[in-house]
Amino acid sequence: MSMFKRMTDKLGHLQVSSPKPHTNLLATGGTASATPASPSSSYASTANTNAYPYAQDYGAYQRESISTEYTSLSGYGNNSNIPKPVPGSASFPVASGGGGVPAQRDWSNREESMYAEDSIPAKFLPLRPKGSYRLSDFIMQRTLGTGSFGRVHLARSKHNLRFYAIKVMSKDKIVRTKQVSHTRNEQRMLCAVQHPFIINLWGTFQDSTNLYMVMDFVPGGELFTLLRRSNRFPDPVAKFYAAEVALALNYLHSLDIIYRDLKPENILLNFDGHIKIADFGFARWCETTVWTLCGTPDYLAPEIIGNARYNKSVDWYALGVLTFEMLSGLPPFHEPDISPVKLYEKITVGPTCIKWPDFHPNAKDIILKLMAADPSKRYGNLRHGAGDVFAHRWFSEVDWDKLRNREIQAPYLPRINGDGDASAFERYPEIDASIHYGGFGPDPYGDQFPDFEYAAL
Repeated sequence: MSMFKRMTDKLGHLQVSSPKPHTNLLATGGTASATPASPSSSYASTANTNAYPYAQDYGAYQRESISTEYTSLSGYGNNSNIPKPVPGSASFPVASGGGGVPAQRDWSNREESMYAEDSIPAKFLPLRPKGSYRLSDFIMQRTLGTGSFGRVHLARSKHNLRFYAIKVMSKDKIVRTKQVSHTRNEQRMLCAVQHPFIINLWGTFQDSTNLYMVMDFVPGGELFTLLRRSNRFPDPVAKFYAAEVALALNYLHSLDIIYRDLKPENILLNFDGHIKIADFGFARWCETTVWTLCGTPDYLAPEIIGNARYNKSVDWYALGVLTFEMLSGLPPFHEPDISPVKLYEKITVGPTCIKWPDFHPNAKDIILKLMAADPSKRYGNLRHGAGDVFAHRWFSEVDWDKLRNREIQAPYLPRINGDGDASAFERYPEIDASIHYGGFGPDPYGDQFPDFEYAAL
């Protein structure tokens, strides 16, 4: 059995759905205009599939993050009805990664962890005052997304009347699927970051049954939805979003944080059209290298597929994939009915397998440099680090300071009808939060989440 077949059996292969702003964008300092696409209540495509022939093959499914150690609820809008891979006991070969990487690795009970309190770098101290919350502080409203561990709710504070997104996760499910480390990672990473293009975590708490994370409500919905409705983005629009993502990645890497799950589903659009990267379930501290096999299949770098140790450059590889998908409407290695084995083989072979649409030469060049199969030749991982990405000629007209300060108008402004408008998110069957949350009873898992304040009465 080939390495790719074993990988497929281990992970499974979960994929996505099918996108119309026509935009003029001045990437430096000027203004931008857009014909906004109305929010979608479904990920099913209603796009003009004649605009790009592959799009019609890409319209009926949703991809999801996967891992040998399956992680947390992914974003607001991921509807997780697809069976999740369960950690098993099988071992499979790894590619040669140098540094004495073994030919076989047992992934059965391995969890990345960073919780020896005396080993936490000072950079991971919370950057904002930690709020003290409990469920009674909020009015729980509609569901924004569901996943394997719970759901995300729109909620309104009874005190300041502001709207928040509250992520509710079942402690029992987290423990049973061995996701304690990933869940604590997400909380710790979000407490340690503060950036205009990254979602804010305002506080966490737990009761006897669930964990709660109080985050920004980002009302514009997912970039994923806009892209599927648009079919593909014009070059200046893709450049705008790629540039904001690059700034966010550079910030995370400056703190030695590796993100590992970049994709349009995890990029939210704020009320002003600028991005907010969400879902830090795979993020962790990474000074040198890590090893966990995780991510989204279309976005996995070759070294992750080879089970070699890897570094933060896998995030730059994913930016190359994201740029390609924004410009074409599809990930670079997508084919109709492609098998997971074939997908992983094509990723390993590299960009020579890509069917290139008619991209601007500079766009194609930066994608190739970001998606270099050899990490030692990949942009973002060379001597000048992210400086090579920022200095690339595709970004030549970008005013990075103005972009970082959100002084450049976004190409698409979400249609938002007042505070708390969640029409950009899909509708889900609702539950009675008063029944499902805040219950009393035995709590065998509370001590496994010490970073979540215990808020039960």
